[in-house]
Amino acid sequence: MGTLSAPAQAAEARDATAPSAAGAAASTAPPVVTPTPRSMKPAGRDIRVPANVRLALGDDVDASSIDVIRQALTAAGARHIDTGATGRAAPAPHPRGAKLTVVAGSVKDPAVADALHGAGGTIPGTLVAEGYSLASRGDTIVLAGNDGDGVYYAAQTLRQLVTGKHSVAAVSITDHPAMPLRGSIEGFYGAPWSHTDRLDQLAFYGDIKANTYIYTPKDDAYLREEWREPYPADKLADLRELIEQATAHHVDFTYALSPGLSVCYSDPGDVEALKEKLGSLYEQGARAFYVALDDISYTKWNCPADQEKYGAPGRGSAGQAQADLLNAVQHDFIDGHPDAAPLQFVPTEYSDTADSAYKSVLRERLDPKVVVQWTGTDVVPPSISVADAEAASTVWGRKVFLWDNYPVNDYGQTAGRLLMAPYDKREAGLHKALSGIVLNPMNQAAPSKVALFGGASFAWNDEDYDPVRTWRAAAAYLADGDAATTRALLAFFDTEHLAPTFGDTDWQPQAPGLAARLADFTAAWKSGSRIRRHAALRELGAYADVLSGAAEQIRAGVRDPAFLAQTKPWLDALDLWGGSLNATLDGLRARSDSGSGQAAFAEAADLAKRAAAVTTIPGTTRPQGKIKVADGVLDTFIEQAPTM
Repeated sequence: MGTLSAPAQAAEARDATAPSAAGAAASTAPPVVTPTPRSMKPAGRDIRVPANVRLALGDDVDASSIDVIRQALTAAGARHIDTGATGRAAPAPHPRGAKLTVVAGSVKDPAVADALHGAGGTIPGTLVAEGYSLASRGDTIVLAGNDGDGVYYAAQTLRQLVTGKHSVAAVSITDHPAMPLRGSIEGFYGAPWSHTDRLDQLAFYGDIKANTYIYTPKDDAYLREEWREPYPADKLADLRELIEQATAHHVDFTYALSPGLSVCYSDPGDVEALKEKLGSLYEQGARAFYVALDDISYTKWNCPADQEKYGAPGRGSAGQAQADLLNAVQHDFIDGHPDAAPLQFVPTEYSDTADSAYKSVLRERLDPKVVVQWTGTDVVPPSISVADAEAASTVWGRKVFLWDNYPVNDYGQTAGRLLMAPYDKREAGLHKALSGIVLNPMNQAAPSKVALFGGASFAWNDEDYDPVRTWRAAAAYLADGDAATTRALLAFFDTEHLAPTFGDTDWQPQAPGLAARLADFTAAWKSGSRIRRHAALRELGAYADVLSGAAEQIRAGVRDPAFLAQTKPWLDALDLWGGSLNATLDGLRARSDSGSGQAAFAEAADLAKRAAAVTTIPGTTRPQGKIKVADGVLDTFIEQAPTM
């Protein structure tokens, strides 16, 4: 399983945020590639990247893949990249003295396949969609995709294999995703993402090998209240820009229509209006479509005609009406467009695994091609096991598509919180029962990248997913590889680790790394040993310096302005809490040395009071509230320290 127990998680988190030489050691280790490839073997010494490189392109290489390859080679020190086509004949002499050839293209292209064999790579027996092979030997690197998506993902892996200014790791990789659908659904309530946020997210999804974005923001009236109405030209232009951005980054822009508040299932006009609306997005380039029938009442009809056709409202009759509507869309619209993906659908009963008249009718009558979403054993489940997903697949009669309500923060228990723990508590092997996973993110788009990074990695390779390893990789991604900024981000993430459910249960603990440090310190302090106390003060003091300097380091080292803007109140509060912890330790140090630390304790209390008063940015999140930073852990320690 790719999960950790609470004690192990605390130890991992503590190690992840340790102010040590870990960053320097990591630079000499083999590169971490995320998502974790299915097979990745070292192939000798790193490949030297000279100033001049030849790039030979075969079939199925689009402009986006070329851009990623060129960026990776440039990051590795290439200055001149001469591009040409592959061929069965021997390659031409290296131009401008180039001594490295990079070959990219479809593995079905004989020239690419030959180059792959020559570089020590292997072609898998089954060419799974989106898969790729990558090999490097001597003066050749080969990126061979099972299809165009695979070439792009091979390029994304090459980007992560850069080990120095003039080197790329020599490896042999064969890889493909475990789940065909991986990404996010913009399905939260409250402040929606901006158009700029969405464009940025779509580019990010390409980097992490996510391929799905479901567009269903709650503020788009043309999805819900006015679902029958065509989009005005300006809004349609924005959607087209999103679709083009998604396509460029190998992401399916999935348009989700929510007609359930007013649809008359038995009215041919409404059915036709739904198909016409989807058709208007098809004309803009969308090829993936979704009908949302969640968060509606199915104990009443929207029109008398439905009562006449389906009988009294209820679970079974609602299932019949919805099956008819969805089958009409699949048969009359999707099947008529061969390049369209199968219809996706979130049902009114979207959580749990209990059978019902509603599920029974849909299981029996719904076209098997239609993809059904499921949120787990609850709306916000504390964990998801293979057995849970298999039960859901049985009750729906097909593999289910997980809508995972993490890290969404639009409900009462999340007030004042960012949810930045690793993606966790999802069992290895879920690909056997799931067709995919999309995460429902936060109102804050950029901080959501931490969880989305993990969700995409898990959906790609759930059998070899390590939540903390991927958490660290997400921090390094946001830090652009800078060790000090990565360490500061991990310390920040730890203070925003708590993940609640709809009830009283928290499925991720708050600040496990910090909590473990404070527990160690408290034990040493209570031992009464002067030597142990001073050693504990030094150790915790070093981490307090990381916390108190984290906000400044993040603001200096993270290049994403949206991340800095959207986390601002949390960074402001962290700055104050870090200062309060330092003042608390000054008080304990003074009391240990001279018997009096009241001035420092008073300063700590004042800083803590100011930190606790910081609030969310109005209009940017739901619900609004006081900012929470390591609550129940850091505030408790600071309050109790004067009496220790």
